[in-house]
Amino acid sequence: MTQTIEPGNPEVPTRADDTGAGHHSAAATPGSVPAALKRRVPKYSDLAPLMQFKKPEFSRAARLRRASTIWDLRDMAKRRTPQAPFDYTDGAAEAEITLRRAREAFLDIEFRPGILRDVSRVDLGTEILGKPSRLPVGIAPTGFTRMMQSEGEYAGSQAAAAAGIPYTLSTMGTASIEDVAAAAPDGRNWFQLYLWTDRDRSLELIERAAKAGNDTLMVTVDTAVAGARLRDVRNGMTIPPALTIKTVLDASYRPAWWFNFLTHEPLTFASLSRYTGTVADLINSMFDPTLTFDDLDWLRETWKGKLVVKGIQTVDDARRVVDHGADGVVLSNHGGRQLDRAPIPFHLLPDVSTALRADNSDAAVILDTGIMSGADIIAALALGADFTLIGRAYLYGLMAGGRAGVDRAIEILEKDMLRTMALLGVSRISELTPDHVRILKK
Repeated sequence: MTQTIEPGNPEVPTRADDTGAGHHSAAATPGSVPAALKRRVPKYSDLAPLMQFKKPEFSRAARLRRASTIWDLRDMAKRRTPQAPFDYTDGAAEAEITLRRAREAFLDIEFRPGILRDVSRVDLGTEILGKPSRLPVGIAPTGFTRMMQSEGEYAGSQAAAAAGIPYTLSTMGTASIEDVAAAAPDGRNWFQLYLWTDRDRSLELIERAAKAGNDTLMVTVDTAVAGARLRDVRNGMTIPPALTIKTVLDASYRPAWWFNFLTHEPLTFASLSRYTGTVADLINSMFDPTLTFDDLDWLRETWKGKLVVKGIQTVDDARRVVDHGADGVVLSNHGGRQLDRAPIPFHLLPDVSTALRADNSDAAVILDTGIMSGADIIAALALGADFTLIGRAYLYGLMAGGRAGVDRAIEILEKDMLRTMALLGVSRISELTPDHVRILKK
């Protein structure tokens, strides 16, 4: 016979014959105050475990450890970097609508986690362009990097090598192809190319990149003319930075940056002749506005390694560059720095991925622009990206703390990715699908 036990009513006093006891403790007396709620003088033995006072730390390492997000690193970078180079990194074209939309795109999603999956071990490793990468993210090409912080490309390439991810050197970098290869001999180095009107100089760079061991050439195709980067115009941004009354006053608040800048080798373009002037003037004077798909064919014949085209902003162009021999495409609007109100790569991603798969293409789909967290990276992978690139995110780390700051940026993104994958119920990149992400409609 099954006995049913009804839950007791706390409002009804318990009778002695219900419990088999003839008396009650003081704690059970109706209306009495539980011992835990009675006030008393605290004992030292109670306080001792709570007193964990630490000596204040003001070192760079301590500051970087306190950074929990890329936004924290950005705040540190802004405090430590003069306005002109910080704004060059942080800003975008015209009203900066594209950059704002790109970041909002990652916010306007909903993750759809699976439960009761074994995520005791999460593997972020992947393969990109025929070789393994420990994380599904690499460092994008950025120009004038030693202007942001004196360690520049050396810090970026060494941090990437240590993390087991690719590093991309820009044509407009401030360290040479050979010097980056020497600084990170065990790293996977890629080279980003702007095609110039002078094809012989472009060919020279291609040959140097191959000789230095770069396995991938990334040609950027969205700079027929310079975008209107109004922060740079208002700051009077020049290369190298000019010493004016404004910059000298700005330096008084950032002495460490100016000390590093003035006591290291003068800032120059390692792949270009010495140049003095604005960034826009440089782009407009050197880069070729007559580029066509025939030039891509020439590059495909010339470069024997992997060829990636950066600056793809439509499905049709993604298909065309693959037809012309590209091994991969980078969906990018140049970080919002060229055409304002350009397409957002994250929005374009599902259509490009679907189109290339429908063509039975194995071309890699890489995404940049707007990434500020590891969750952003996981969302991109779920919606069809094979790989991602970060530009500003690592530069904020560089400005915040040099090589150690870049290491910290990568570490933050890795922790974000591991946590997001585990909470999604996914243990490997290959398990991510579009079902894990829903784009919210406004």
